[in-house]
Amino acid sequence: MAEEDKDGEFLRLFTRWARRVRQRLSTRGLLAGTSIGLFAGALAATAAWWWRYGELRPFAALLGVAGAIVGVAWMQRRRWSDETVALYLDKKLGSDETITTAIELASSEDSAARALVIDRAVEVLGSKPPKGMWPRMWRVWHAVAPLSAGAIVWLSLTQLPPGPPAPPPPPGSDIVTLEDVEGLDEVIELSDLDARDPKERERLRELSERAKKLREKLRDGMERREAQAEIAKLRDDIAAERQRFGSGEERAGLEAAMNKMSKNPDLGEAQKALGDRDLTRFDQEMEKLANKLEAADREQAKKALEEAIEAAKKAGAKNVAKSLEEQKKLLEERAKRAEALKELAESFGEGLSPEAKKALEDFKDSGSGEDAQKLAEELGKALEGLSEEDKKKLAEKLKQEASKMNPDGAGAMPMTKEQLEEMQKKLSSPEGQKELAEQLKEWANQPPQSQDAQKQQELDDAGRGCELTQKQLGMPVPTPGKGGKDGKGNGKGNGKDQANADDKGKGKGGPGPGGGRGDHGGSTQKVAGDGVRSRANARINPGSPNPGVSLGRAPGKEGETANKVGTGVLGEVGPGEVGDVDKSEVPEEYREQVGRYFEP
Repeated sequence: MAEEDKDGEFLRLFTRWARRVRQRLSTRGLLAGTSIGLFAGALAATAAWWWRYGELRPFAALLGVAGAIVGVAWMQRRRWSDETVALYLDKKLGSDETITTAIELASSEDSAARALVIDRAVEVLGSKPPKGMWPRMWRVWHAVAPLSAGAIVWLSLTQLPPGPPAPPPPPGSDIVTLEDVEGLDEVIELSDLDARDPKERERLRELSERAKKLREKLRDGMERREAQAEIAKLRDDIAAERQRFGSGEERAGLEAAMNKMSKNPDLGEAQKALGDRDLTRFDQEMEKLANKLEAADREQAKKALEEAIEAAKKAGAKNVAKSLEEQKKLLEERAKRAEALKELAESFGEGLSPEAKKALEDFKDSGSGEDAQKLAEELGKALEGLSEEDKKKLAEKLKQEASKMNPDGAGAMPMTKEQLEEMQKKLSSPEGQKELAEQLKEWANQPPQSQDAQKQQELDDAGRGCELTQKQLGMPVPTPGKGGKDGKGNGKGNGKDQANADDKGKGKGGPGPGGGRGDHGGSTQKVAGDGVRSRANARINPGSPNPGVSLGRAPGKEGETANKVGTGVLGEVGPGEVGDVDKSEVPEEYREQVGRYFEP
C-alpha cells in the first residue's frame, strides 16, 4: 500500500475513534448538567410549594434543561485535543503510545520510521475495541435526575399546604347595613326649625343633609368605623350648635344681660341656666317664676328683664335680646294662666278632693309645669264628685269669669267667653263635666313655651337620635345616672349586676342608679367608726362673693385659658359635669366657678 493510502487510513480510523470518545464525553456532561439542573429544579419546586406559589411549580423543570445546556457547553469548552484522545486510546488499547506518536509524525516528512509507526497505528486502530474501552457516561449520582423529575411532577400536582390564618380585619372595617335608622329622622327634621339668622339656617340645613346622606349610606352598606366617625362628628356638631347661643360676637351682650339679671334674686336660677346656655332649663325656671311670684315680685322681675334686654342690645347681642323679650311676654301670659287655674281650683270650695288640694299646694310652692298639669288632672277628677251645691257655686264662678273676659280677645282662661257660658249651662250634666275636664287637661298639657326652648329641645332630640344610631352601630354610649336630688334611686333591673342576688330588694333608699341594669333598691350598711374628718381649714368669705360668681363667663384675657366652644368629647361631657356640680356638696360660693371649669 502506498504511503498516502496508509496516512489516509490512519486519519479515517483515528477520526472515527476520536468522535466516539468525544461524543461520550459530551453525553456525560449532558447527563451531569441535567442531573444538577433537575435537582435544583426540585428544590425550587419545593420552595414554590411551601410558599404557595402554585403556578410557578411546573416551571422548575426548566432548570433541568438549563443544566443540560450548561453541561454540554462546559464539555465543549474542555473538548479533548487529538493528542489527548491519542494518549487515552494508547492507554486503553495498550499500544505504548503508538497512536500518539503517529499523530505527532503525521505532519513530518516521509521516512522509514514514520511509515513503520503509521502501519502499527493502523493495525491497532483497525482491531476490535475491547470491553471498557469508551469513557463512562453514567455515574451513580446521575440517578438524582429521574428522582428530581418525579419530585417536580409530584410537587406540581399535589395540593398546596394551608396558609397561616389571616390576620383579623382592622376594628370597624366590617360592612354594616341598617334598614331602619329612625334616630337620624330627628336630625333630618332640623332643617324645618325657625332659624335666628341665615347662617343658622344654613348650618341646620347642612346637618339635615349630612344625616340624609348617612342614612342612605347605611341602607346601602358602609364600613362600621366610617359610620361611627360620621355619626360622632354629627353629634359633636349638634352639641356645638346647642351651645352657640350667646357665643362669639354676642358673648359680651350675654354677660351684660346676666349682670343685670343678677340684681334680682328671684332670677338667680334662671340666670345660671342662661349662663349655661341651657335654654330649656331657662324657660322652665322662668315658667316657675311666672306661676309662683306675686304681682309685685313679677313686676320687679320684668324690670330686671327689661334692663337685661337693653344691656344686650347695647352690646350688639340681638339674639339674646330677642330671647329675653320673648320671656318677658311669656312671663305675663303664664302668670295669667296660673292665676286662672288657681282661682278655678279655689272655686271648688269644699268640693276639692284631698289630692287636688295637695296638687294646688305643690303648684303654689313650685310653680312647675308638671305640678300645673297634675292640678288640672285632679280638677278634672274632682268634677265628677261635686255636690249639687258645689256645682252651683262653680257655675256662678264660671259665669263671673266669663263676664270679666273681653269677647274680642283671648283671655287667660283656656276657653272663650262663649265656651265658659256654655260650660256654665252644661255643668249640671255629666257630658258638660267631662268636656270641662278634657279642656283642663288639654290646657295644662299645652303650656306656652319660648321658641328658643323648643329649638333646643329639637336639638336635644337630634342628639338622642344620634345616640340611638350609635347604639345600633355597636358604639357604647355613656348614660348619666338618673337619681333624684335627694339621692334616692328607683332603679329597676334583673339583679345581674348585684354581688349577691339573695340581697335583692332588701334595704330602703340608697344612691340613685348609675345607668346599669342591676337592681338599685338596696342600701349601704353603716360603717362602724368615728368617720373621717377633714384637716383643711377652709372658710367661706361671708362678705362679697367670689369674683365672677354672679357674672357667669366673662371674655377671656391674656394669660387665661381659651374660651372657644369645644366640639369634641369635652363638649358632650361638659354639661353633664356641670349638672353633677350643681347637685354636689360644693358650697354655693364656689359652685359656679367649678361648673365653669368643666364647661367646654
